[in-house]
Formats: sequence, C-alpha cells, structure tokens
Amino acid sequence: MTVVNTETGIATGSVWIWGDNAFRQQCDGTTEPRLLPAKLDGLDDVVTITGGGGQGVVLRADRTVWAWGRNDHGQAGDGTNENRAVPARVEGLEDVAQLSGGGGHTLALAADGTVWAWGHNGRGDLGDGTTDSRSKPVKVKGLRDVTSVAWGGGHGVALRADGTVWSWGHNLFGGLGDGTTETRLEPVMVDLPNVVEVHGGGGHTLAKTADGTLWAWGRNDRGQVGDGSTETRLSPVRVAGLENVDVEAFIGGYFHSLVLATDGTVWMWGNNDSGQLGDGTTNNRPLPAQVAGVSGVKAVAGGGGRNEFGPGGHTVVLLEDGTLRAWGLNDAGQLGDGTTGNRSTPVAVQGIKDVLAIVAGGGYTMALA
Repeated sequence: MTVVNTETGIATGSVWIWGDNAFRQQCDGTTEPRLLPAKLDGLDDVVTITGGGGQGVVLRADRTVWAWGRNDHGQAGDGTNENRAVPARVEGLEDVAQLSGGGGHTLALAADGTVWAWGHNGRGDLGDGTTDSRSKPVKVKGLRDVTSVAWGGGHGVALRADGTVWSWGHNLFGGLGDGTTETRLEPVMVDLPNVVEVHGGGGHTLAKTADGTLWAWGRNDRGQVGDGSTETRLSPVRVAGLENVDVEAFIGGYFHSLVLATDGTVWMWGNNDSGQLGDGTTNNRPLPAQVAGVSGVKAVAGGGGRNEFGPGGHTVVLLEDGTLRAWGLNDAGQLGDGTTGNRSTPVAVQGIKDVLAIVAGGGYTMALA
C-alpha cells in the first residue's frame, strides 16, 4: 500500500517481487520461480528499491538500508556469505540518500556526499583500492560532493556536484570511459564535462549532459552504445538517432539501453536475443528505435538473464496509471504475466497496481507499490 508522509511529501510503499528465486530472493521459503507478483512481507515504509544478480536492496523512510537474497560475495551486507531468505538491515550505513545495485555489488550515497559499497570486488567493483569482496559497507576512495551513484556490470559510476563523472572497477570493454581497458581499483575521471545524470549497464555506461545530449561508452558488441556500430568505445561517443527526442530518463540494461522521452514514449537499442527491445523481432539494433504499443510511460527498467551476464534480458515500464508492461526473456516468469514464454512485444503485468518504482534484475523483477 502506498503511503505519503504528510510532513515530507515522500511516498513510501511495500516491495513486490516475481521471477527467479534461485537465491531465495522471493523470501517465500522456497527456491521456486514465481510467475506473478507477490508482496514481500516484513518490509514497509520503503522509498527506494534496487537489486540485480539475485539480491534485493531497499532504502526505508528512516534512511536505513535492508537487503536479502544472494550473498556469496557479501551482497546482503550482513557480515556473512550465506544467502538470506529474510531481509536484514545493512549495518554501518546512516543517513543514506540513494542506492544503486546489480550484479554482485551495491552502492550507497550518503547525505554527506560520500559513497559506500559492498559485495563482489574481484575487479575493483567497490573502489576501495583492493580486490577483496566485502560483506559490510566500505567507503569508496577519493570521492566527495557526489550527487548520484550508478551500478554497472562490474564497475561503479559517480556524478559529482561539479558535473564530472568518476568510475572504477572492471574495464575490459572500456566501461569506465577513461580511454583504456585497465581495471581501476579507485575512481578515475571520465573526460565528459557538464553531466547531469549517469547510469551503468552490463559493461557500458550512459550519461546525459546539460544540453540534453545522451552519451555512451564501453561494451558495444550488441550495439548497446547506440552509435550505429558494434565497436567497443573506450571514451564517450554521442548516442545517434535521438536528435528529435527530448530525453526524460534513461538506463542501461545488461546488454541493451533504454530511453524514456518527455512525451511518454520509449526508445531502445542493443541486444534483442529474447525480444527485450519490444519490436516484435529478436534482431539486435545498434541505433535507437521507438517501442510500439506503449505510451504514457513514466519509468523504465531493464534486466539481464538469470546468469547475470549471459544471453537474454527483459524490459519493464511503469505507466502513468500505475500499471506495468513488460517484454523479453521470461524463462523464470520475470514478465509477471503468469507464463514462462518470451514476449517480443509488450504484455500487461498481472496482479499489481499503484506502482511507484520498478527494478529489473537478472531473471526477476521488483516493484514498489
């Protein structure tokens, strides 16, 4: 149930989840997939949801962080490496302003502009100068005055108040945007000024500059950078084909990319092997194209397959009326239509309404409602 705090004006809700359950992320006492949305008991007053490779993480109205699900690398932040079937508070975090998680790690932005991270760290994912995974939050080195953070596939990204972008971690495909393929254990600056928003994907990164232009860099074998090619980009290049699109929001899926325009339309490009681009085909697309059959959209989310970075992916959009549409990979019921059949065009998610926010993880979906 959605509740609006009369003092702050902030809407809070409960967590709903469906799809894969291999890591007990459904919190239902089983490891069986769930084909329809169901409410997760024991969590209320939630303001933000995030997740990805089998774990769920939420920010509650009291600014505490709670997590559950996959925990082999400490993703649940509870000091252990045992999967969690019940949400528990992530210790050592106070006054958190924003969360971003996926794959094997999570980032938290504190109100003082510092960034904290926990989970998998084999490629410097956490930015603490080591490759040691952490089951409790550690501070990302050298960052201050940060206004937002974004998870990427094995890397992290932060936007500072001065409009500069900083990234760290896995860089085999140039997802850090520093012109190299060197893994970075601490943040380095991307040569792209005047950035107002940034998001990561599975090996690529997207950023919007103050003039409304969308830029991307990194892995591009499926056209996910959106410049019309399939060449890896080690530095930012402009996303083509959006000259007449007023970008309201955007996000990187695992191997695909999504844009929400101010007119409520959705534009997508990149990997399409499971129909996640919603164009009725399974052909990859290196340039943005509008998704037919959906309008009045106010939020978008893109996820990958159940093995995190393998083939497949799905897309979920939130409409202005609080309902959801989804398409793409559906092997674990992540589309929430009661089936396990892939969909290359949008279908209605069943049994949920008044949705506030959505997250598409690796083989599952979460909603705040």
